[in-house]
Amino acid sequence: MFRAIIPARGHPGRPTATAAALATGLTVLILGPTAAVAGPPATSGAKPVITRAALDPALVAGRGADVDFVEQEAENARTTGEIIGPDRSAYTLPAEASGRRAVRLTPGEYVEFVLPSAANGITVRYSIPDAPPGGGITAPLRVTVNGKNARTMTLTSQYSWLYNQYPFSNDPQAGLLHPDWWITECQCVPSATTPYPSISTPFRPTHFYDEQRLLLGRTYRAGDRIRLTAPPGSAAAWTVIDLLDSELVAPPRIRLLAANVLAFGADPTGRRDSADALDRAIAFARRTHLTVYVPPGTYQVNRHVIVDDVTIEGAGNWYTTFKGREVALPTPAPDGSVHTGVGFYGRDAADGGSRNVHLSGFAIEGDVRERIDTDQVNAIGGALSDSTIDGLHLRHTKAGLWFDGPMRNVRVTNNIIVDQIADALNFHTGVTDSVVAHNFVRNTGDDGLAMWSEKTANARNTFDHNTVQSPTLANGIAIYGGTDTTVSHNLIADPVREGSGIHAGSRFGAEPFAGHLRISNNTTARAGTYELNWNIGLGAIWIFALDRSIDAAIEVTGDAYLDNTYNAIMLVSDWPVKDLYSISNVRFQDIRVDGTGTSVVSARSAGSASFANVDARNVGAVGVNNCGSFHFTPAGSEFTLTDLGGNDGGWLAPWLLPNTITCADRPPVSPPPPPARW
Repeated sequence: MFRAIIPARGHPGRPTATAAALATGLTVLILGPTAAVAGPPATSGAKPVITRAALDPALVAGRGADVDFVEQEAENARTTGEIIGPDRSAYTLPAEASGRRAVRLTPGEYVEFVLPSAANGITVRYSIPDAPPGGGITAPLRVTVNGKNARTMTLTSQYSWLYNQYPFSNDPQAGLLHPDWWITECQCVPSATTPYPSISTPFRPTHFYDEQRLLLGRTYRAGDRIRLTAPPGSAAAWTVIDLLDSELVAPPRIRLLAANVLAFGADPTGRRDSADALDRAIAFARRTHLTVYVPPGTYQVNRHVIVDDVTIEGAGNWYTTFKGREVALPTPAPDGSVHTGVGFYGRDAADGGSRNVHLSGFAIEGDVRERIDTDQVNAIGGALSDSTIDGLHLRHTKAGLWFDGPMRNVRVTNNIIVDQIADALNFHTGVTDSVVAHNFVRNTGDDGLAMWSEKTANARNTFDHNTVQSPTLANGIAIYGGTDTTVSHNLIADPVREGSGIHAGSRFGAEPFAGHLRISNNTTARAGTYELNWNIGLGAIWIFALDRSIDAAIEVTGDAYLDNTYNAIMLVSDWPVKDLYSISNVRFQDIRVDGTGTSVVSARSAGSASFANVDARNVGAVGVNNCGSFHFTPAGSEFTLTDLGGNDGGWLAPWLLPNTITCADRPPVSPPPPPARW
């Protein structure tokens, strides 16, 4: 979500005078990735390794989005380059890579993938350096198949490389944006410290990756070899390849009986702005009860297109693209926006909102390179009731889909949402009876999928069978208040910092949790990140009481937490409110935890939780790290655990129950082994 961060001057643990500073060496990251090792030998006959979120697909069966592409990690491919990682330290290239590893190429080096199935389209996730003053560079990437049919992709870092404190900067040499905020690097508030601490630049580089798609011009067979080469003379001193997605793209969809936008003056070459032509096509379609059809092409659109009671269908998101510039407004809009850009928006809820809008089969590519929270520069926005969003590809906007309610009954399905400055999707304020399912999300600059009940509660919404990978900030899936919410069958992998896999938080002014919050049959991988402001590790799932107590019925069942960097489960309240708010009525049942850097459960709050059939293995520290609210009373911790039976692996030993104090504020981390079949 759009984060109204309160500067942290402490953490929800015991205050400490000293702590290890965050990883040093920030200044080298702009020059090139670290932790490089020799890659596999360049031998022929390699068998393709198919993964999902860099995992054996058998480990995540039935979880995440059904997608049309197949994922192959570069570190499993044939290469003359170097493998970087694994590394989970924030501000490093491996940490933001899928699976926390990638391949670094210098000019002349390549990585080669063997197609596991027929394909005519590929997606390459990559990183190249920023320009020394910021703003990005471009560089070529040579693509060949079986050594022939050479094509060149033009890579760019113009949409990557953010720096500094929230809401971030494009300037690698900028001083602190908020010198009055506490920062981990010096364990101080710089503006209140004498002498003023030395802060290395670039400060906190992040958001390194981008991705591009390419149609290959023909269909290639399983076993054919896709080689990606950083050509000699490239402007990029290095090119990091994270992964390749390959896909058999269907032919373009054609609709004859429709309001074809070409008939209203739209330009499929992208040379002329087509926004007004779209308006005319939409008006005609509403009068005649026809679908608006957008044939293959790239259509320039540099403002919001307002939609209400209309169906807009493209030829498929590989063929029909709306692409626009970010445009500065002459004066700020009433909502605070200082820019506009390409996007399809329902009417404001205050004006009655829109309904019966159906968008499908096209891509939206924005031009957002900085984060300005007041800007409405999202791909899809406004209030859209009784509507569907299906089969879109959204890239380079601020948020992919940001809905401002009240509104009801929207279905968001089968979309690909990548390379966003902020969230992929947010249900904000009074969104009800809605479903988000089978969407694929990668490389967001904030929460992947969020529900934020600010001022008006969301209710009866479901996030189901979605995949969220590599959010560079915040959480994969976050629920901020609301009533009767379901989060089910999702796959979340590789959150980087200040958030984790699944989060339920009473924060950001959200309405209370009420009714039930059902979190079921989800899988997280390599979650449990480092919370920068608190200087502690989070759980793969974490429940946070900041604005008020959490006492709604939270049921966590059937989840799997794999390869957790720190703990698997965290229940926490912030230090200033630890004696005001608690977390209770949480039930964990039928959970599998495979690998923790520290504990299975970290309790840093007053309250209670029960556990039944929670199996854990490869636990790095004591099973329960129970600090309660840090008063260390003779009666034990303020947090109580109830053993309902079947908790295997020895993590919930009798001596820990019900509230034995086992508090290690910042326990040492023991990296777990890779997850395996149970």
